[in-house]
Amino acid sequence: MDQLTSMRVFALTAQAGTLSGAARILDMSPAMATKHVGALEARLGVKLLHRSTRKLVLTEAGQAYLEAVQRILAELDEADAAVTAQRTQASGLLRLNTPLAWGVRHLAPLMPAFSRAHPAVTVELGMTDAAVKLVDERWDMAVRIGALHDESLQARRLGDCRMLLCAAPAYLDEHGVPRAVADLAQHNCLGYTLSSTNTVSEWRFGADGRVRQPVRGNLHANSGEALLAAALGGLGLVYEPSFIVGDAVARGALQALPLEHPPHDLGGIHAVWPASRHPPAKVRAMVDFLVARLAGEKA
Repeated sequence: MDQLTSMRVFALTAQAGTLSGAARILDMSPAMATKHVGALEARLGVKLLHRSTRKLVLTEAGQAYLEAVQRILAELDEADAAVTAQRTQASGLLRLNTPLAWGVRHLAPLMPAFSRAHPAVTVELGMTDAAVKLVDERWDMAVRIGALHDESLQARRLGDCRMLLCAAPAYLDEHGVPRAVADLAQHNCLGYTLSSTNTVSEWRFGADGRVRQPVRGNLHANSGEALLAAALGGLGLVYEPSFIVGDAVARGALQALPLEHPPHDLGGIHAVWPASRHPPAKVRAMVDFLVARLAGEKA
């Protein structure tokens, strides 16, 4: 017999004075309730209840056991209530992992508004361009850029991710302006080491990425911000998301370079979290907040 159910039957029997009363509350037959109490007594090796003329009364051992059972059941009910509250009310610590540049530029500025809307949630931001394993590393959710391949995760799209090929005017004055994808072979192409599509040795163009161009350069980095700084200094070409280089292009510090094939579409920006029929309320709150603020934006 399930010991926890047996303990509930015993506690309710002591409260109601009859096995049939406990059985009604738990929606089981009196015979089954009798079996549960009998299983407890057999396991403990003591008599817990005496049958009087009209009702059951506790033995001395039964009274002592009842006090312990009531404490255990109360603590269990409190634990259940706490977990249920996390599912229905946004609260507690939310561990959120994001790419470094996107997190600094797009997410961090939104945190005051999120905190005002959900004051019971504490957010821990982990910003890294390296891939993380959500479950293994105990992240509640993440923001991912590019195509999604992990079927164990649920996702909602937050926006587009446009790529831009660009360089500083000083570099272009010295080395010339590339007009075609093939021209990149003659330029210093600064490579991002963590990309699985536009690598340090090959950049892809065309909406589907089918146009592949071998490239080379004298700087590789695992940080888009580091490559941006080098490009601003005139070192070479960078091929990065607009959320990293867009501001520099807008102010003229970098010049966007349109070629005969458009930049490769990375596949968008998504919020992802471990698949579950009932994700915690804190995750749902953050996802809904980001969708409302960011969905449809071209980052």
